[in-house]
Amino acid sequence: MSTGHSTASPAVRVLKLAGTAISLVAMSVAALAALVLIIVPLVTGSQTYTVLTSSMAPSYAPGTFLVVKPTPADALRIGDVITFQIESGKPAVITHRITGIAAGQNGERTFTTQGDNNAVADQFPVMEAQIRGKLSYAVPYVGFVANGLGNSDRGEIAQWAAVGLLGYGIVLLVRGSLEKKRKNPAAEVDAVVLDLPTSGAFTRDAGPAVRHLHENSTTAFGHDPVLRDCDHCDHPAGSFHTAEVPKSVAV
Repeated sequence: MSTGHSTASPAVRVLKLAGTAISLVAMSVAALAALVLIIVPLVTGSQTYTVLTSSMAPSYAPGTFLVVKPTPADALRIGDVITFQIESGKPAVITHRITGIAAGQNGERTFTTQGDNNAVADQFPVMEAQIRGKLSYAVPYVGFVANGLGNSDRGEIAQWAAVGLLGYGIVLLVRGSLEKKRKNPAAEVDAVVLDLPTSGAFTRDAGPAVRHLHENSTTAFGHDPVLRDCDHCDHPAGSFHTAEVPKSVAV
């Protein structure tokens, strides 16, 4: 006898779907953050900086995370945003926009820069040796967090984040597989005892549901078959056959 399976209430199903959707969104956001903030800068050899002043506001407000890619000086154009050393050879840098390009006495290019939020251009022109690179892309609000982690900790955090994302993805796949199995259980069938012959020759006639069984045959469970005479078969006189029990079907 087949049995029914209890189904979850609509509220429970909605909660499960919501939980799955939130998990997928969180996983996607974490993967995107790792890609944008750590992996791409490492792969492209870019440097990362955080905007600390409002000189480039509103486009790049304080706290904006900057990814600056090394770029040859002759590839820079007016309007590009560059990061450059305030003094050549010193670590302190500024990120401003190029407003003018000129050639020095020795043929070296120099760049006039200005902050988007500043009324005047920077006092001194920027030499090629001072340029750290051209702005590749910026991510608002996360610069202070990146500064708090520090450059030395980012690599280790990236490794743990990758392991965590991989493990979380495996958990989601396993849980989804289990949910699918629960929603599609194997069909149950009724248990039917069939009296099948274990010895004796038999042949099938034109009727698909009839087997011929000789009188001296026994069933699989040791019981005598139910015999009945017939007049449409061509087996020898005195032989009988039994009706084949129909096979059970899934309900």
